[in-house]
Amino acid sequence: MNKKAMWSIAVKDMKAITSNIQIWLPMLIVPFILGIVVPSALIITARAFDLTVVGNTEVIVNVIQDLPEGTLKQTLESLPSLNHQLVYFFILYGFTPFFMLIPAMASSVISANSFVGEKERKTLESLLFAPISMKTIFIGKILSAFIPAVIVTFITAILYGVVTNFIAYPMFDRIIFPNWGWVILIVWITPFLSLLVILFNVIISAKVKGYQEAYQLGGIIVLPIVGLIVSQLTGLLFLSHTVLILIGFILLFLNIILLQVASKWNDRFRLSEQQI
Repeated sequence: MNKKAMWSIAVKDMKAITSNIQIWLPMLIVPFILGIVVPSALIITARAFDLTVVGNTEVIVNVIQDLPEGTLKQTLESLPSLNHQLVYFFILYGFTPFFMLIPAMASSVISANSFVGEKERKTLESLLFAPISMKTIFIGKILSAFIPAVIVTFITAILYGVVTNFIAYPMFDRIIFPNWGWVILIVWITPFLSLLVILFNVIISAKVKGYQEAYQLGGIIVLPIVGLIVSQLTGLLFLSHTVLILIGFILLFLNIILLQVASKWNDRFRLSEQQI
């Protein structure tokens, strides 16, 4: 494998991202809204008003009351008001699935443009028949999406922690973020999730004819994450540390399967028949 060529492909694609507003704008707007705007609005509202009056919080209150005995329930019960409980629960647990959505959407937007983007830019033919292996091309394409998605997720998590701690500090008189669940999420789950979405989209991108088609089909993989968000906020599935670790292993297993599928496309002539 030609590492120099691999990194050249990755760097070229990452530079192409910055010149395409259709790619980088959604990749920045979604993390900004989910990681900054929504949690900030929640905490500011909680500091000024009673959340039970402002909105329909019965479902979340029931989730908190039905939590199993343990450290989390004891911590919530020790807080001085329901507003404190709601803010603490949302910041440390309720918004957890959103940080699965961020790397998934960022990875999907970038990787859907992998091979299809080359076709639309009229550069696919020269790439396929360049004197480099298909393995080098595939890894370069994967890195070009994986690196930006992980960086965006990590930066958003840091900003999320800074903003939420700053705004919530007057309520709690201490720093409440992060906990071990967030460490597991950011370090263990998001890289595997990003890779899974990228592999899925690279395979799709290698088969379809246009970016919009690749992006729409690739978006299917976001649906299970939306299900996790609903499950977490309704109490159907609580993303405890154990559950998060298990999700990471499931993602690892799925990545191994998709790598096997992607390896079947390491044939430049088969790929050229699909795209050219």
